Amino acid sequence: MARTLLWGSLVLAPIAVVADDGLHLGATPLFVLSAAALVPLAWLIGEATGHAAEHTGPGVGGFLNASFGNAPELIIAVLAVADGLPVVVRGTITGSVVSNLLLVLGAAMIAGGRGPVDARSLRWQVAALGGAIVLLLAPSVPGWHGSPNRHALVVVTIPMSLVLLAAYLWITFANLRIHRDAERKAPHSDAWSLQRSLAVLACATVATAFVSEVLVHSLRDFGETVGLSEFFIAIVIVAIVGNAAEHGGAILIARRGNTQLATEIAITSAMQVAVFVAPAIALISLALSHRLTLAFRPIEIGTLALATVLAWLVTRDGVSKRWEGWLLAAAYGGAVVAYYFS
Repeated sequence: MARTLLWGSLVLAPIAVVADDGLHLGATPLFVLSAAALVPLAWLIGEATGHAAEHTGPGVGGFLNASFGNAPELIIAVLAVADGLPVVVRGTITGSVVSNLLLVLGAAMIAGGRGPVDARSLRWQVAALGGAIVLLLAPSVPGWHGSPNRHALVVVTIPMSLVLLAAYLWITFANLRIHRDAERKAPHSDAWSLQRSLAVLACATVATAFVSEVLVHSLRDFGETVGLSEFFIAIVIVAIVGNAAEHGGAILIARRGNTQLATEIAITSAMQVAVFVAPAIALISLALSHRLTLAFRPIEIGTLALATVLAWLVTRDGVSKRWEGWLLAAAYGGAVVAYYFS
């Protein structure tokens, strides 16, 4: 019954896009409609990733889910840069990393309970996150005094972005080699073919991009209606909803007992945002009318560092535990309170 409802509710995606273009709904109903439309898309991406992982193994499956899940976020961020919204873009980047490491990883551990975690694979990705945070200090610390969008920080951002992209390519290839040599079980008889899984992932990602764009365009008016700041909207609401597909997918996969794939999705997604999406957006912005500096606020750097340390602590022993999931979820709640008062 639940699967039938999810399949049927996929129709909400085109309805949300049409409503944005032709029905001229208010910001609040449009926000609710587009958010609801992301739920079945989250399920579909999780479903397709699970089937793809039957052929590729959990490591490559987590990489595929994170890659497809982060594509809409990259598109949304580029559009926001073009509209001259650097605070929204940086807040979304921070919120995406923190929510993946604390909220999604925590929820996956709670849903999956005790289970295996590939500590060897995740170690590389957590290390990459730590290195990215250290590099982000170069444009961020000067940005704490004066405008964080000034040209001098654009100059600092460019070489730092190139270093991050080079590190991302090296870590990705190294991580995929680890999983290429790992032993994989034969796919179940009812598993989709790899080609079908990838096709569904691609289609669901495109749909998610369109729906996410509708949601983001309605967020500013929605925030004014409910009385929330632009920074809080970006770092909490946009980050969570923009990543709803991979968030939901990781939790659903964990509930089915695949804690290894679920944790791969959460941490791989966070690593991709910090080490690939953020520098990619900064470099793409050079061709736009507005430039993006990667100068983050102290509260953003602090929560990024805290989330990375906690993710390392709960995965280093190679075992997922439910109480650790509750710890991560509580830490995310504390971060949200800090964002609100900042």
